[in-house]
Amino acid sequence: MTQVDVRQRILSDNAAAAATLRERFAAARTLVVNLISSPGSGKTTLLEATVRSLAGRLKLGAIEGDIATERDADRLRALGIPAHQILTGGSCHLDARQVRGALETHDLGPLDVLFIENVGNLVCPTSYDLGEDFKVALLSVTEGEDKPFKYPSIFAKAAVTVVTKADLLPYVSFKLDDVRGQVAALRPGGALLVTSATTGQGVAEWCALLEERLDAKRRSAR
Repeated sequence: MTQVDVRQRILSDNAAAAATLRERFAAARTLVVNLISSPGSGKTTLLEATVRSLAGRLKLGAIEGDIATERDADRLRALGIPAHQILTGGSCHLDARQVRGALETHDLGPLDVLFIENVGNLVCPTSYDLGEDFKVALLSVTEGEDKPFKYPSIFAKAAVTVVTKADLLPYVSFKLDDVRGQVAALRPGGALLVTSATTGQGVAEWCALLEERLDAKRRSAR
């Protein structure tokens, strides 16, 4: 019972911090995207392709979550966008208070889109609202097609599922139609994109989705 009460209190405190963040992002007219996946799925690589594709069109920024090192933030800074690294020191997810603290200590400037790249994990980040507009679940073709039903919570909560590393499809056993069916069952009406940051496949569609959702957020705020 005590463990349940502590977890409920933690989630309640997180929800309050997330609500504050959501108000802040709404006032700034910034679209916020929470990226969640297993380690090595290609989150940062997709963001690099996104930055290159949207350069000069949108102001982008990122908050990176990792247990150690600033490598992911450094990769995005090298492309000219502001990026802040949160080092969790062992925690398997980001929470809203960490994101709020990052924004208080590191001014990313006015942004059209803020990406929050969560710690690589398909379980822990799922329960924590970060004030985002929507969650994105990434699944690389090297992970196998069984992941949505094995980790249903994140694929049910993610408004968008992005299949990554599609250029490797000829070389791995990955049933794309099975993934489509699982995602459709878990998140009816959710979007599914198939991408390869290496070849550029699907990157234009991904960027168009971001622009459409940014426009929709700003139109709804009028």
